[in-house]
Amino acid sequence: MKNKKIIIIGLICTFLMGVLAGCGSNTNENQAGKSQKVSQKKAINNDSSKESTETEGKSGKVLVVYYSATGNTEAVAKTIAETMKADTFELKPVKPYSNDDLNWSNNNSRVTKEHDNPSSRNVQLTTTTVDNWKSYDTVFIGYPIWWGIAAWPVDGFVKANDFTGKTVIPFCTSASSDIGDSGKLLAKMAGKGNWLKGERFPSGASTEDVQKWVESLRK
Repeated sequence: MKNKKIIIIGLICTFLMGVLAGCGSNTNENQAGKSQKVSQKKAINNDSSKESTETEGKSGKVLVVYYSATGNTEAVAKTIAETMKADTFELKPVKPYSNDDLNWSNNNSRVTKEHDNPSSRNVQLTTTTVDNWKSYDTVFIGYPIWWGIAAWPVDGFVKANDFTGKTVIPFCTSASSDIGDSGKLLAKMAGKGNWLKGERFPSGASTEDVQKWVESLRK
């Protein structure tokens, strides 16, 4: 009888040890499972942060670049910038054009000589570098029309910058000439970017007309 009790007690102990071992295994598995879920959660959060950063990088910012000889193009540029909540970048020749320089009816004026001799149209600008250029998705480029084309001080800026991935919208001012092929010629010069047709404004264009055009681009 005594031996029988010893055997029964031994079996009970063996059973209890097995149960405890199983519980320990389940606990370890649960802990491992929790650790794995935490790791997965961290990975998801990291991916989300990465996606958020990439999204923030695509700012959709707008820049208005312009060269203005007499102030007409500048007025239009500022209205566009105010309407679009955009930044501005003025193109300034190292040697500014005086009123006499701009007298196209004078055969000896600067613009006339430059028109007659295309090799002299390489006008040096004070700078062609825009801070955070890559952050701008849309770029307006404004200029007066000279002899049916964009005023050539703009050329240096277009040649110096990479328009890859940008939407470019030309606009111009003139007394009578249309925008013509000025935008197309600049697009060809740039070689990159999605260049839209653009718009011409008369000298002294009204704020309302400029705003109306800008609003039409959003539709």
